[in-house]
Amino acid sequence: MDPQRRSSEDDDAGERGLLHTWKGYSYSITPERLLLPRPVLQAALGAQHGVLLVEGGQVYSFGELPWKQSPALEAMNPTLENTLSGQRVVAVAAGSFHSGAVTEDGGVHMWGDNRAGQCGLSGLSSVPNPTPVALVEAGGAETVPILELACGEEHSLALSVQREVWAWGSGCQLGLNAPAFPVWKPQKVEQLVGRCVLQVACGASHSLALVRCPGLQDVQRPPVDKCNQCNQLLYTMMDKEDHVIISDSHFCPLRGDTTEGEARLEATAPTQGLKSSPSEPVLPSYSAFSHIPAAPATEGHTDPASDLNGALNPEESETRLTNGLQPGSDAAQSKAAAAAKGSPYPDEQAVKEYLRKLSDCSQVESKTPSSGGRSSSTLNSLVASCASAVGERVASTYEALSLKKVMNFYLPSRSEALSGVGENTAERVRREESVQAKKSSSTGDIHEEEAEVLRRRLSLPGLLSQGRYAVHVLSSSYGLLLSPRLLRKAARPRMRALALTPMGGGVPEDQEVLPSLQTEVWSWGRSEHGQLGHGDTLARLQPLCIKSLNNKEVVRVVAGAQHSLALTAQSQVFSWGSNSSGQLGHMESPSSVPRLAKLSEGIRVWDASAGERHTLLLADGDCIQPIIYYSGQQVKEGEDEEAVQEGEEENRVGSYTQQPVLLPFCMNLGYVSSVIAGGRRCVALSDRNVMGFIASLHELASAERKFYCRLCSIKSRVIRPLLELESLSSTLGQGTLELLQTLAGRFSVLCHLTGQHAVSLTSNLRRGRDVSGLLMLDHVGIFLSSYSDYCSAVGNFHVVGGFQALIKPSLDVFGKIPEPLQRLSESSEENLAVPDLLVALFYLPNLHLHEYGRLLLKLATCFEVSSNDYQKLQDGCSKFEALTLQLKRKRKEAEYTSHFWKSFPGKMTDSLRKPHRRLIYESSNKSLTLQNAGRFSVNWFILFNDSLIHAQGVAPHKNPFSTHHIFPLATLWVEPTPEDDAGLHGLKVITPEETFTLLASSATEKSKWLRAINQAVDQALSGAGQDVGGAGQVSEPPISRTASYTFYKEGRLKEATYEGRWVAGKPHGRGVLKWTDGRVYTGSFNNGLEDGLGEFVAPNKTLNKNDHYQGYWKDGKMHGLGSYRYASGEVYDGCFQDGMRHGHGMLRSGKLNTSSPSVFIGQWLQDKKTGYGVFDDITKGEKYMGMWQDHQRQGIGVVVTQFGLYYEGAFKDNKMMGTGILLSEDDTTYEGEFSDDWTLSGKGVLTMANGDYLEGSFSGEWGSGLKVTGSYFKPHLFDSDKDKNRAVKLGRLCVSAEEKWRAVFEECWTHLGCEAPGRGEHRTAWERIAEALTTNRQHLLDRYNPRSQANLTFNKNVWNNASLLCLSPETLSLSHSRTLEGLEIVPDHEGPVTMERYHFIRLYLLKACDTPLHPLGRLLETLVAVYRMTYVGVGANRRLLQQAVNEIKSYLNRIFQIVRFLFPDLPAEGGVIPEPTEDLQDQKQQTPSDSPMESPKPSRVVSSSALLLPVLLPRLYPPLFTLYALEKEKEDDVYWECVLRLNKQPDLALLAFLGVQQKFWPVSFPSSLSSLGETQQVISSTKDVCFASAVETLQQISTTFTPSDKLQVIQITFEEITQEVQSLLKQDFLWSMDDLFPVFLYVVLRARIRNLGSEVSLIEDLMDPCVQHGEHGIMFTTLKACYYQIQHEKIT
Repeated sequence: MDPQRRSSEDDDAGERGLLHTWKGYSYSITPERLLLPRPVLQAALGAQHGVLLVEGGQVYSFGELPWKQSPALEAMNPTLENTLSGQRVVAVAAGSFHSGAVTEDGGVHMWGDNRAGQCGLSGLSSVPNPTPVALVEAGGAETVPILELACGEEHSLALSVQREVWAWGSGCQLGLNAPAFPVWKPQKVEQLVGRCVLQVACGASHSLALVRCPGLQDVQRPPVDKCNQCNQLLYTMMDKEDHVIISDSHFCPLRGDTTEGEARLEATAPTQGLKSSPSEPVLPSYSAFSHIPAAPATEGHTDPASDLNGALNPEESETRLTNGLQPGSDAAQSKAAAAAKGSPYPDEQAVKEYLRKLSDCSQVESKTPSSGGRSSSTLNSLVASCASAVGERVASTYEALSLKKVMNFYLPSRSEALSGVGENTAERVRREESVQAKKSSSTGDIHEEEAEVLRRRLSLPGLLSQGRYAVHVLSSSYGLLLSPRLLRKAARPRMRALALTPMGGGVPEDQEVLPSLQTEVWSWGRSEHGQLGHGDTLARLQPLCIKSLNNKEVVRVVAGAQHSLALTAQSQVFSWGSNSSGQLGHMESPSSVPRLAKLSEGIRVWDASAGERHTLLLADGDCIQPIIYYSGQQVKEGEDEEAVQEGEEENRVGSYTQQPVLLPFCMNLGYVSSVIAGGRRCVALSDRNVMGFIASLHELASAERKFYCRLCSIKSRVIRPLLELESLSSTLGQGTLELLQTLAGRFSVLCHLTGQHAVSLTSNLRRGRDVSGLLMLDHVGIFLSSYSDYCSAVGNFHVVGGFQALIKPSLDVFGKIPEPLQRLSESSEENLAVPDLLVALFYLPNLHLHEYGRLLLKLATCFEVSSNDYQKLQDGCSKFEALTLQLKRKRKEAEYTSHFWKSFPGKMTDSLRKPHRRLIYESSNKSLTLQNAGRFSVNWFILFNDSLIHAQGVAPHKNPFSTHHIFPLATLWVEPTPEDDAGLHGLKVITPEETFTLLASSATEKSKWLRAINQAVDQALSGAGQDVGGAGQVSEPPISRTASYTFYKEGRLKEATYEGRWVAGKPHGRGVLKWTDGRVYTGSFNNGLEDGLGEFVAPNKTLNKNDHYQGYWKDGKMHGLGSYRYASGEVYDGCFQDGMRHGHGMLRSGKLNTSSPSVFIGQWLQDKKTGYGVFDDITKGEKYMGMWQDHQRQGIGVVVTQFGLYYEGAFKDNKMMGTGILLSEDDTTYEGEFSDDWTLSGKGVLTMANGDYLEGSFSGEWGSGLKVTGSYFKPHLFDSDKDKNRAVKLGRLCVSAEEKWRAVFEECWTHLGCEAPGRGEHRTAWERIAEALTTNRQHLLDRYNPRSQANLTFNKNVWNNASLLCLSPETLSLSHSRTLEGLEIVPDHEGPVTMERYHFIRLYLLKACDTPLHPLGRLLETLVAVYRMTYVGVGANRRLLQQAVNEIKSYLNRIFQIVRFLFPDLPAEGGVIPEPTEDLQDQKQQTPSDSPMESPKPSRVVSSSALLLPVLLPRLYPPLFTLYALEKEKEDDVYWECVLRLNKQPDLALLAFLGVQQKFWPVSFPSSLSSLGETQQVISSTKDVCFASAVETLQQISTTFTPSDKLQVIQITFEEITQEVQSLLKQDFLWSMDDLFPVFLYVVLRARIRNLGSEVSLIEDLMDPCVQHGEHGIMFTTLKACYYQIQHEKIT
């Protein structure tokens, strides 16, 4: 024996990656160990060589290697492939005579025989060493990375990272449409592009691919109606008389029907090894078979009837059609008739008749073009209906064939096929399953291979490669005959379609976390032995789906030389192809369709490999250690290979296996992880059991495979038959049926997850064998949630008595002795009732969950306690164990509850019976009674997981409980009452509408009930599983909680539903309250009442619109600031009190989307306009400013109109009544009595614009003719009357400024905690300010970060209303937020005020007035709003100027009063603050030019204007300045005319004209054109250059707002003039007014200030009194003098 090999018996323990090799299956064989320096990770075998991948990524070759340049060494001596050193290889593959390797970066290396181009390298007949092969996209440069390789005899396949297949080499097995072979350069197999290929395998001359089924998103492609090659129609449809003929008999001679993915080619080699007579032809069509028993079947198919009844002989059933016959020809029919003769069925004549009819009709040409726009779903419906109709015709004609039942469930009508259960999961599952071509559920055992063949023939196939539905119902050689009557009949419902194989369905397959079970097997290449599995021996140029393997959950495909295997998730093996040596594992024929390998029951195969004429299967046996089965040819020791090949024709039965045989030595190999077959050799990779780890891994995978098979059996043998019972709905009732369907759906999801997990564990055994590959640890959440959901569904079904209700259906399905149930439940007890058996079956997953925990713990013990792996396994174990305990408790609760419903039947308990409801305690043993209950009253308390039920009644009655009330636990509070002398054990129960005391029979009962209720409440609130009664400390449920409740008692809240925060039985915090009449309140609650910020919607039934309020509430009523939008379109923004408009507010009437017809802003009292207010009647064009009472103008007021009329005086009953003054635009004035609006009545004086006046008695309406009785005066005629001034003084009969807007200021004082202005504690005021800022800022932040969905909606609505808080959240910038934080700190407001503190107060006021969240800012916002409301629009009347100025002064005084209240040590108006001397120095040192636009430093005299005008005036400036401009319009026009005239003169001429002394004339000015520092001479034509900087400075007077800023501008202008003159005279200079005035006049003229008169008047009216007599005062007087001088300037 070779020194490198030794017998497997003397292996060392503790090794991994051991490799043993042998040939055949003889008992005398002893596998030999191949020794390598490192553990073997993967092996691959060719015809006479092998390739090994060892740890570290090195590759060894062994066996006969003729392509090596050096002479071959000992045949079995492994040789290191040095060329690959430096590359880390991750996968290897071996073809018959070549090899391949994939490196870590996805690169491919090939070596060996290359005569057919199988190494992908052109020009070489053999490649001695591994050489890189590039896979490049057409037109691209990037190399495509590869995942795995597969090699055949003359071809190679590669699977790319993008899951696409690439091929090179020779033969139709490439799947390429190549013009010639070999194909040297790897090319993509286009037919599989767009599909997700999971694995590829190569036989000698055929290829296999495992493909994930297309999901729903993949099937939306339009149907293909024409062949891509020959452009012929794929379907023809013709309506002839009362028949519709559909044919799909198209066959493309070019490439086969590639649009279907059924590329077909006549086999060139003779068909060998198949048990068929030489005369048996091969049909040119894929699915040429019929449902009619005697009709010809495709090669390789037994007849369905013979499969069912065993009546036909194999010879009779294998009648073939001659290849040359045309469909429907007489010769074909004669063959068919001959076949029919041997049939044992009685109705032979009917068969002949039927065949004759078929042949007659099928000769009609059926080439009607099919509509290109026909959707795939329409075609599918038609196909389903047709199939159903044919099924019925056949079934009714041939009852004797026992096909009726088969037809029923394989061909449901369209309505059934498209119907599903109501439960979402099942619906989704059903929809997805339709993609998988599964049209209905099978009632039979899915393991039976007979059913497999039938299903392949009778079921409707699904999508083909181009997304088109094909008709495979009758032989495509005949065409399909359907009468409309049959089509109508076909719509009858036959059964309920329910899918039980989820695709996804809660398991995140779409995330590709777990391997897919929804797969298809595609095959292509040569098929002389039927190795493609399509039921014939036709070669296929293009990949074609093996339909019979759809829905078999194939997870691995294996290709031998001439045969193929598919391994399923249920550990079954399907095999097809050459069976010359029994390599298929069964002896059934034909072998051209997949059939199950014959293995003993309980043998679960999880790995397989195929060689030249043998198959190896790795399976689970009775113990944990895997066992190996061998199927195929025996290899005798020392037998010559050639001799075997020569003698293979005369294979004796003794030289090969009839079915797989167990290899006796497999237990000596250790724990085998994979088997490899190739040529005639076998290899097994195994591990010794290191620390028990390997054994535990194998045990885990084996347990999962076993469990999956068991779940599948339950699904197919129990659940599906039950659900398919037609009487099920009537037996169970709709509610219970839905629960059963939910349970079935959840069971399917769990079953699917288990299958995926089993596949994942198996693949971990084959490749990695480590903890990191365990998905149950990485994705433990998927498992826990699936089990939890499933057990909830079982519990719900159990509780409603579902298992009890299944007794009758079970009897119908399983008969009197439910043997399948007993076998599947593996129950040790005999004679268990059906419900108990079903309970045991459906609770099986709970036991498996415990098994997970046990096995993970077992794995964990193999690691060091400190290791990460140990921690990971321990965590996983504890999670599964915790869930096991929880689910055990859930089961107990369900059983306890179910027993309770059985024990207490009746109407009341039936009404309480809900699937999710679980019983915790009940007081039928008198453990709990109601305190102060009546003598004869009976009280029963039942505690469920969601509610406490109180049933009441009178004792002697037969059914004592007449009423019951349900108290939801979420809104139930319970607390123990203190033990009193009477020894009563009381529990006080608080609910939203009732509070009562329960008395327990003992202290123990009291604590038991208290604990149970508290725990139940806690779990009801947390939404956790009902683990009541579990061990552990019970926390008291929170007194504050979120819950929903509907009120039932009479009162304001009857039938209203509240959802939100609660405290001790009362709504408290945020919530939503909805009434049945449509009213909704969303916002804050306090002690059960609306309180705080809230939103209210109330429907107005008359207008069919809603009233809408947003704002503040108190004690259940609107109170504080708010905005109310009425259904009528009116909008009120302002204050409320006790649900009424009260305080300051604004009412806009009219449509919201247009400008309102009228607006009122002012004071309200108890919902009525009372006090001062402004009413803008936009329709009339009038504005009223005055007093109101009960919605009417009452008292004194002013009216202005858009035509310039002005009235001030008395009003009564909403009319001008009493003394008043009326002025028209042309200054005509009437002063006297009025009786109605604009109606003069009584004594008065009418003064004309020229001073003439009428005095007497007047009557009539102004503007429409007045009646006058009186005297006319012309005062200018008499010198003595010249001194008489008839000018009317305005403002006497209007509301004084102090009386205006009192409500606005009162509101501010209230916010500061004062009952009246100045009455209150200033400390309280500061607290209120801090509170307001914090609360308002929090509301705004809530808008950004809502804590709940309710908050989100509520805040969005409330804060979008800017009128409510004048600040949208978008303005809450970072700086603003900081400002607010700064304001929240209460400033130092006590102690003597120094200059420093004065500055601080000034800055604080600037900040406070900048945000409406501060009471002062809010006050300022409101004042600005009312001011603009008064003086904008019609209010822009020059007569109102004085009132507007007085109003501002009043604001200043009243705000200053508030400021002094907040800072009590601030001196009064005109008071003096002592100024430190160093501050004076600082002031002198800082030149004014440093900050030209800043207000001057506040002087030591305190004044309201210095403090507050900088804040207030900029906001009020536009309306105020408009009034000044209107008042000064005439004067300004004269002034401007003069300015324009004088500015036409050049500088020197103007200076001379104004009398400026020549010494002050500038002689030069800086040149803008020349270089820096150069000057230019002033000449006679020079213009606009003298004193240019002073002119520019003075122009800035128009850009400033406050008088102090404007005075500052004047001061700087003087300084600029002085500076320029000093540079001229080159010495210090003191001005005299005679010298200064002309120069300043020049500057004023050149500054061209348009409204200088208005500017002067504004400064004069609002100047701080303390500066009037200082330097600023003199400068201002100079400017004023200049203005008057310019007006009267005469140009000579």
